[in-house]
Amino acid sequence: MSVIHELLKDVPLPKVAKVRQHFPAPAVKDVEAALRRELGREEISRLVKPGMRIALTVGSRGMDQVATLARVTVEELKKRGAQPFVVPAMGSHGGATAAGQNKVLAHLGVTEESVGCPIVSSMETVEVGKLENGLPVLIDKHAYEADGIVVLNRVKPHNAFRGPSESGIVKMLAIGLGKQQGADSCHTYGFGLMAEFIVKMAAIKLATCPVLFGIATVENAYDKIMKVECMPAADLIAADQRLLIEAKANMPRIMFPQIDVLVVDWIGKEFSGGGIDGNITGRYSTPFISGGPEVSKIAVLDVTDKSAGNANGVGLADVTTRRLFAKYDYDAVYANALTSTVTASARIPMLVDTDLDAVRVVLKTCFVPDPAQARLVRIKNTLQLGELYISEALLPEAAANPSMEIASPLAPMAFDRDGRLADPW
Repeated sequence: MSVIHELLKDVPLPKVAKVRQHFPAPAVKDVEAALRRELGREEISRLVKPGMRIALTVGSRGMDQVATLARVTVEELKKRGAQPFVVPAMGSHGGATAAGQNKVLAHLGVTEESVGCPIVSSMETVEVGKLENGLPVLIDKHAYEADGIVVLNRVKPHNAFRGPSESGIVKMLAIGLGKQQGADSCHTYGFGLMAEFIVKMAAIKLATCPVLFGIATVENAYDKIMKVECMPAADLIAADQRLLIEAKANMPRIMFPQIDVLVVDWIGKEFSGGGIDGNITGRYSTPFISGGPEVSKIAVLDVTDKSAGNANGVGLADVTTRRLFAKYDYDAVYANALTSTVTASARIPMLVDTDLDAVRVVLKTCFVPDPAQARLVRIKNTLQLGELYISEALLPEAAANPSMEIASPLAPMAFDRDGRLADPW
């Protein structure tokens, strides 16, 4: 037995129970029909002329029904005689390569076959202006040369800064559509000025590039679309900022203000640009944001296949597994870190052999004399928070909360013979 296993073997594990968190959940019943209605509005449909080559942005985030949104948009553009094509708009994601960004789209279900049009993936950019401080404003070359651009994205809070616009259609226009070079430019001074720069860069692109309109979605606390809205280019910034307020009011959270141990089964780009959302964990990669629960220790167990090795965000954990590290793609993670100027998320935390070891590490180091009495929360990821597992120490708070439902009796945490935590989701 190794020294590590010897030190951990007697750490007791708390029993856990499943809990359901109930959030308000307005939702669009028929997303396809809702989008067709929005695209059919006169102020939107009149912008599309027969013969126009139109670039549709699709990013790397795991937007609800992103493939459907892209397909329907393509179909409606074709009905009006346009020639649409998809442009991957994800800054440096996908390892900052054209092939890597195509691969990210495919993982999200967005292929030429699924959306019904070509995907034109390139890292080439065109400079369309400069900020007052000299930073260049860049945009995807193929989108710039098109007759029109349609900006598609979900509007939600960012995990590294606060501002009137955060992660939405403004950021998609400023950073996602800027490719690696444009994203790098916008991040030059770090996240302290990000809120200012994304709006200024978006405004320059709206003034110099053929942006026709935006398509924004807002998701409820269960990551299902609750609103689809199209807006002409002139209204894009104002709409993004208005929808962000709505998104913040409907985001999920962990309903415990103080947590000793947080176990996160999966991190991934489909959950958050940072892989793990600090709005949920209370732990951030920059000092320009705060809020969320007070968490002593975090264990991250794995990274999703859709992230294609981009384990960005694991650096915010205290411990992770060799299973995750075996997938860790240095090129993808470091491209993200170098472009964003945030290196904390790319760090490699304490590595252990198994999930069992990881859970015992955070229990042993969470400053609770009896780990069996630790306030432990286990979540699937930082996007899907309708169900979670909690330890016995948290049951009284859960029982007293009218928005929480205890859904199972206490039971031991289940690990297989290889020390892997059972998947109960």
